Amino acid sequence: MTSTASSPDTREGRRAEDQQPSPWHRRLRRFGHTARTGADVRARLVPPYAEPSSRIWAALGVPPAAARRVTRWSGWGGPILVALVAGLLRFWNLGSPKAVIFDETYYAKDAWALIHRGYELSWPDKVNDTVIQQGDGVALPTDAAYVVHPPVGKYVIGVGEWLFGFDPFGWRFMTAVLGTLSVLMLCRIGRRLFRSTFLGCLAGALLTVDGLHFVMSRTALLDLVLMFFVLAAFGCLLVDRDRARARLAAALPLDADGAVRPDRRVAETTRLGWRPWRWAAGLCLGLAFATKWNGLYVLVFFCLMTVAWDVGARRVAGARRPYAAVLRLDVLPAFAATVPVAVGTYLLSWLGWILSPSDGTGGYYRDWAATDGKGGSFTWLPDWLRSLWHYENKVYDFHVGLSSPHTYQSNPWSWIVDGRPVSYFYESPLPGKDGCPADTKEKCAREVLALGTPLLWWAAGAALLYVLWRWFFRRDWRAGAIVCGVAAGYLPWFMYQERTIFYFYAVVFVPFLCLAVAMLVGALIGPPSGGRGGAAPVEPGLVTGERRRVAGAASAGVLVLLIFWNFIYFWPIYTGTAIPIESWRSRMWLDTWV
Repeated sequence: MTSTASSPDTREGRRAEDQQPSPWHRRLRRFGHTARTGADVRARLVPPYAEPSSRIWAALGVPPAAARRVTRWSGWGGPILVALVAGLLRFWNLGSPKAVIFDETYYAKDAWALIHRGYELSWPDKVNDTVIQQGDGVALPTDAAYVVHPPVGKYVIGVGEWLFGFDPFGWRFMTAVLGTLSVLMLCRIGRRLFRSTFLGCLAGALLTVDGLHFVMSRTALLDLVLMFFVLAAFGCLLVDRDRARARLAAALPLDADGAVRPDRRVAETTRLGWRPWRWAAGLCLGLAFATKWNGLYVLVFFCLMTVAWDVGARRVAGARRPYAAVLRLDVLPAFAATVPVAVGTYLLSWLGWILSPSDGTGGYYRDWAATDGKGGSFTWLPDWLRSLWHYENKVYDFHVGLSSPHTYQSNPWSWIVDGRPVSYFYESPLPGKDGCPADTKEKCAREVLALGTPLLWWAAGAALLYVLWRWFFRRDWRAGAIVCGVAAGYLPWFMYQERTIFYFYAVVFVPFLCLAVAMLVGALIGPPSGGRGGAAPVEPGLVTGERRRVAGAASAGVLVLLIFWNFIYFWPIYTGTAIPIESWRSRMWLDTWV
């Protein structure tokens, strides 16, 4: 296992000729820091991937040729293995509880209506029991419903219902698929971010055992769908970053020794051409925005992040005025590839509503322009667009004014410490009933609690402090990217603290918390000691570094094992498994969890 704590591409904003170790950096060597010298610029623009030490393979008795094959295939083999485990956990007994739990009462039925009518319908009260009993046989309502979220997430849920029927397994199927795929994506994203297959797979494994992500992957709500598209957009931008920097490195000149060197003219005039991964990111951000509106904040954060990456790339390549170069060459293409694509995707997501009749029998407010909206200064716009704009205004007023008290509402200040999780389902079966052991003295408890694995989230709080420090003081772009992902999904909620909001909204930035913990683990392990093999004498400093690395690896291993154990311990209240009431009480670590 190789840490990337000393990756050659951490300080985004420094030119190659500025890379001289300072006294501060020399003091940091005792903590595993290795100062960079003016190396080949290609290695800073396109850092190589770390490989496991040959000593590890030798200790395991793996021949060198086999070790090379394993290393070559591990870039995909490791992430796929982690994703398979995540999928088995998420699909196990997916139809349980066989009930409409929490906000499935809205989204499962809205999804069924969308795939049959193209717009949401107003279901009668107390229809959930009928849905569970009759499934596909339930008659569709006729009246349109007023809903406050865009349709993409419900279309996604509807795909599972179309494939498997109108039942709990059907409406949870697609969130389980996206939850599993998001683990695979995070492994690959972490690998590319840290240049380490080990740390990438660790980030994916942490996401696999996060309780909030696990529960949301087994529940037909919109937030897991939103998280998937946000993570996909981040991954697309990360690939775009690597490819753009590789193109810039290829344009730089070589010196007499064949090394790539910075060049001001190339850095300030080279156009980076067609960037399809940035367009793909725009599509994903549009799908996120078309799932829930807070995807719009992610669009803003990620657009600023990718422009900052371009500034850093041109500065490393030798630009003296990188901001001017990016403003002249990159900002307009970046805007065109993201914002118009995202807005166009959002509008296209409403196609079912747009094509519905405008005579009062179609989608809610579809006839507004032809009735209450007659006249005004925008009558030259198509009626469907004016009606949609009116609908969106009403939805915005609803969202910002939502302040109805709810038992499980929480303030975003409490989210990182698991302050107030949300109970999606709770029953108290008697002994011998619904899985409750017959020899239980008291009744049992069956609960599905949307609670992030506590030790993972508490470790993530410390990891966030670490990545903030590393970004601010070390100018590590990887830490900055993680901070951006967390901030995009977290900070906007602080503007609505009087609004009724819930902890499970935090699932959007859970993958970035896992990346932060993986980065902290990499720092705990430390960089390779560079110890020499054979019979050559070992310098005292290398021995000290090796001991520090062993101690760091042991500490990191204990932390990760405790997180895995914590997930197993809370498994019953993630899956609705019946357990004696005393066992349930022992898992209520905080009073606010009840």
